[in-house]
Formats: sequence, C-alpha cells, structure tokens
Amino acid sequence: MRDFHTPGRSAVYATEGLCATSHPLAAKVAIDTLQAGGNAVDAAIAGAVLLGLCEPAMTGIGGDCFVLVKPAGSEEIVALNGSGRAPAALSGAELRAKGHTKMPVFCDPAAVTIPGAVDAFCRLAEDHGRLGIDRLLAPTIQYAEAGVPVAPRAGFDWLHHSDNLNPTAQRYYLVNGAVPKVGQRFRHPEQAEVLRRVAAKGRAGFYEGEVAEDMVNSLRALGGVHTLEDFANTRSDYTTPISGSYKGVELVEHPPNGQGATAILLANILAEFDLPSMEPFGTLRAHIEAEATKLAYDARDRFLSDMDHMTRLAHMLDPATAKKLAALIDPTRAMASAKPLTEEVHKETIYLTVVDRDRMAVSLIYSVFKDFGSGIASEKFGVLFQNRGAGFTLEEGHPNEANGGKRPMHTIIPAMLKQDGKVIMPFGVMGGQYQSTGHARMLTNIVDYGLDPQAMIDAPRCFTEYGDMKVEKGYADSVRQELADMGHAVSIPPVGIGGAQAIRIGADGVLVGGSDPRKDGIALGY
Repeated sequence: MRDFHTPGRSAVYATEGLCATSHPLAAKVAIDTLQAGGNAVDAAIAGAVLLGLCEPAMTGIGGDCFVLVKPAGSEEIVALNGSGRAPAALSGAELRAKGHTKMPVFCDPAAVTIPGAVDAFCRLAEDHGRLGIDRLLAPTIQYAEAGVPVAPRAGFDWLHHSDNLNPTAQRYYLVNGAVPKVGQRFRHPEQAEVLRRVAAKGRAGFYEGEVAEDMVNSLRALGGVHTLEDFANTRSDYTTPISGSYKGVELVEHPPNGQGATAILLANILAEFDLPSMEPFGTLRAHIEAEATKLAYDARDRFLSDMDHMTRLAHMLDPATAKKLAALIDPTRAMASAKPLTEEVHKETIYLTVVDRDRMAVSLIYSVFKDFGSGIASEKFGVLFQNRGAGFTLEEGHPNEANGGKRPMHTIIPAMLKQDGKVIMPFGVMGGQYQSTGHARMLTNIVDYGLDPQAMIDAPRCFTEYGDMKVEKGYADSVRQELADMGHAVSIPPVGIGGAQAIRIGADGVLVGGSDPRKDGIALGY
C-alpha cells in the first residue's frame, strides 16, 4: 500500500473504460472517444496520433508503430506490424563503399525508412474500429491548428535534443526560432492539413499525391534513394504473436522485427533464479538482471532482424537456451558486455494502452526512434521522418544488414500478459534499448513481488547498456556501491529510465491502470 505521507500517485480504478499513456491530453481524447461510442482501437488511434503533436521528440506520423489487439469476446491476440521498410534502392554495400562502418543516425536520409504508422492506423480503424479514421483524426487536427501547451517532460526533451533538427525541421519544430518553453503553445497547421487529407482519402492521402511527393522530393534533395513507389507500396502486416511462460503467467510479445523475443529470452533466464528470495530493489536482483540483460541482448544483436531474414527465433525462445545462458552468470561478479552491432542508446518512444467496456484491449507503441527521429522534416508539410534505418547493421551477411525492402531491427515492443488463457494486462515500456529489460522487470515486479500496476511502474530501475550500468536515484547509495564493488561501471542517469503504462483487467471486471511519473502522462478511466 502507498505511503500517503509521501508524494506519489495511486493506481486508477474504473469499470467502463480506461486509457494509460504519456500525456494527459491524449488520455482525455482516448476517453472522449470511448464515451462517443468508439471502442478501444478507436480510442488508441485518436490518442496516439495526438501524442505526435504533444511529444514530437518521441513520435509522429513520420514514424512506425506495433500494435497488439485483444478483440471483444475473445482471448486471442492479433498483432499488427506497422513498421516501414527501407527504400528499395538502399544498399549496405554502397554505404560501406562510401566509408560508412555504421548506419548514419541524424540528418542523413540513409537512416530514413518509410513511415508505417499512418497505414497501420488506417488499417486498424477499418478492420477493428467503429468510428472511421476521419473522426479519429479530428481532435489532433483541432489541436494542431490551435496549439498544445508544452508539458514539462516534453519540454525537457525539446530543450536537450533540438540540436538534432536540420534547418527545415527547425522551421516546424521550434517556435520563432527557439525551443518552446513549458506552457508555451506549439502549433503545426501543416500537419493538420496532412491529417485532413488522410481523413478524406485514407492512407492514400499520405502515401500518394502531394504529401508523398513532398516527402520523396525532400529526401531525394538530401541524397536519399526514396521513391514514390516505396511510399505507395508501404503496407502494415498482421502477424502471429510470440510468447513465453513465466511461473504460470504468459508474456505475449510482437514477433520480430521488434525485440519482443529478447524480452522472452530474458524472462526465461531470470526464471532460473530465485528472485522472490532477493530484496526487490537490492543489489543481488539488480546484478542478476544486469547479467541476464547482457546475455539476452548479445543474442538479440547477433540474431534479430526482419522476420523474413531471421532463422534463429526458435533458438531465442527455447527455455533450454535460457538455461544454458543463466549458467554463465556469476552471482558475485559482473561479466564484460557485448559490443553493440546496431543503434546507440536512445529513449524516445510513446506507449498507450486502452481497455473498453467490452474488454477489447489495445497495446500500442509508436515512435520516430531517436530524439526527433532523423531530424529531417519534409519541406512543404513538415513531416518529421524517423531514423529507424539506424537500427540496421552494416556487417556484411548479418541478417539485419541494411538493404532495400527490409525492415530494420526495432527496439519498440507492445506486450500483454495472459493467465489461465485470459488476457490480464496490456502493458508497455518506453526507453529504446531498455524495453526488453523493462518488460522483464514489470513481469517480475508483478509475479515475484506482487506489485500493482502503478507500484510496478513507480519502482526504481537500473539498466546495463554495453558496459555502463545506469542506476536510478530510487536505489540506495549502498546498492550502487555494492554493484560497483562487483565490477559494474555504475552511474546515475540524468533522467529516469524510460517510461511505462499498464492496465490490469480484474476477474471482477474492475480495471486498474498505472502511468509512469517519469513522463507527463496519466491513467484515466470512467
């Protein structure tokens, strides 16, 4: 139970519907959508699109999404891959010939994959929604014209990462040439116009015609190889979720090219240890989780790729693999970290979950990858492009090698938990690389330590990123010292690690939601 003498927030309890996300305006729009007769898919789309305006460093219509949906009246989970592919003419060999040893990250069109989220939102609305994409985009169109006040965490990210923006993007994502202050309105009328075209024409309003021409011309002017055909051919795909069992609770993840398989592998490694006997926020649990993370992420970086090119998925999901890896962990000493093959650390993503009165549940994650994505915006409409191509490797012959038509390895992953065959909790964790570790941390917070959705999110976090172990201020100084004594290179991160949201679906019909205080958002229900 919360200590009501100290600052904090309670879990939110509701019966008719609930949304948890990283910005209060988006949560409110999602609940308004439910109360207007929409279902959880409608509410999730309406809220997610608005987040691209409220948190443009994190996400936007130039990005990708992954979605898990539990339809009303069913416990089967549907997965939709809304991630775009590299332009057909991209060549890893040509990039190496130009002297690149790693994929470019900022202000280089080679890092820009085709945005997939808009197609996914249109497809979800048509296949699973009630209200139609035009009604779902209306709130964001209104806010884009009138402006949204900059929230504190969004303002922090704006301030610290606006230098990633190229001159064209600065015109759209700065206000009078300066980073907007907290509380100052941010407007984007050009994005409102793009959304009006999508509302009228569906996906064709974005992937064809004037908007697509603006995006392609802007990228090609900077040396990109993108074509109108690349945009017109972009399609989201329904896929089959993957899962693993942890002490009777099933962790359901999106299949690759996301890193959900890494979360399952990590959970399987942790299952080999007696976590309940360890202090939940003590040294030993932090150490074991860090060592398991190193091993699971090493497997990720060697094997994970576009599903069409991946051959070792069964190996990653096999509990026998986890058992062998767990045996490599010394409970008293830190091991060396593997060298990353793909992107550097980043933290920019939004996550949103909605459950409606019919118990349709949505777990949706949506991102432009790095802070402000590639930093490139289209000339006429100011569409800010993701830099998901930075998730490729340039190692020749690697399954995740950059090449045309491929989807890069993604860090963003939505999840759900099932027990006794029923979905009990859609949830997700923001924070780029951290997400697989974050999923395992949330899972063990619930199963091994009995925390409710808000408490499991509030709890302190640590994360080892290829050598550096970031330990939040919520840990005792003595824990940091003991970890250092074990050989970890311990540091305190400048901002909290990632973010998270979750909704627990109770057997009694009550919904219990939590939203991360590391972000601006809330859980909101009715």
